[in-house]
Amino acid sequence: MTEAQQLARALLAAGAVEIRPAAPFTFASGLRSPIYCDNRLLLGHVAARRSALAGFVAAATDSSVAAEVIAGTATAGIPWAAWAAEALTLPMCYVRGAAKGHGRGRQIEGAAVAGRRVLLLEDTISTGESALNAATALRAEGATLAGCVCIFTWGWQATHAAFAAADLPLVALATLDDLLAVASADRLIDAAQFAVVRRWAADPQGWQP
Repeated sequence: MTEAQQLARALLAAGAVEIRPAAPFTFASGLRSPIYCDNRLLLGHVAARRSALAGFVAAATDSSVAAEVIAGTATAGIPWAAWAAEALTLPMCYVRGAAKGHGRGRQIEGAAVAGRRVLLLEDTISTGESALNAATALRAEGATLAGCVCIFTWGWQATHAAFAAADLPLVALATLDDLLAVASADRLIDAAQFAVVRRWAADPQGWQP
């Protein structure tokens, strides 16, 4: 079993993933889905939390990354950035969705990023809008982006194209393929559910419950 599949198993064990074709979920974008991944639940699940953190640390220490600052998106990426930065003994910052309307009016809080290589952490990426906006803010402050690492992504082609267009390497610690492989092997989903999720993943905008 690969490290990605081990993490996928940890997500399933933590209850972070739910497959519900008969009563689809609605994403923030309005997209309907037979499957949902809520990695905020990992905050309360020690084993899964440690598994994800180990993945972040490994990604940050890759020789091609050479991160000098660990950044997290607000709010989901903040705890992961804090834990990873502490494990790596690196400065940490987080990026708000928009600049504050009071005080110093900052969008990036914590470590200075100008002239430094920054690795951006996120929990789950669907369209990637939050992470891409954070990357834009970091670059506006003079940071060099080493990449973006997330715990999980759906693997949509449009998402990968958006990150490629932004010249932001995207690394997912686990993917939908990893998740379905483990769920099938562990008999957590049946053939019909597997087929429904596959159809949705192939055309999430056109999928109908």
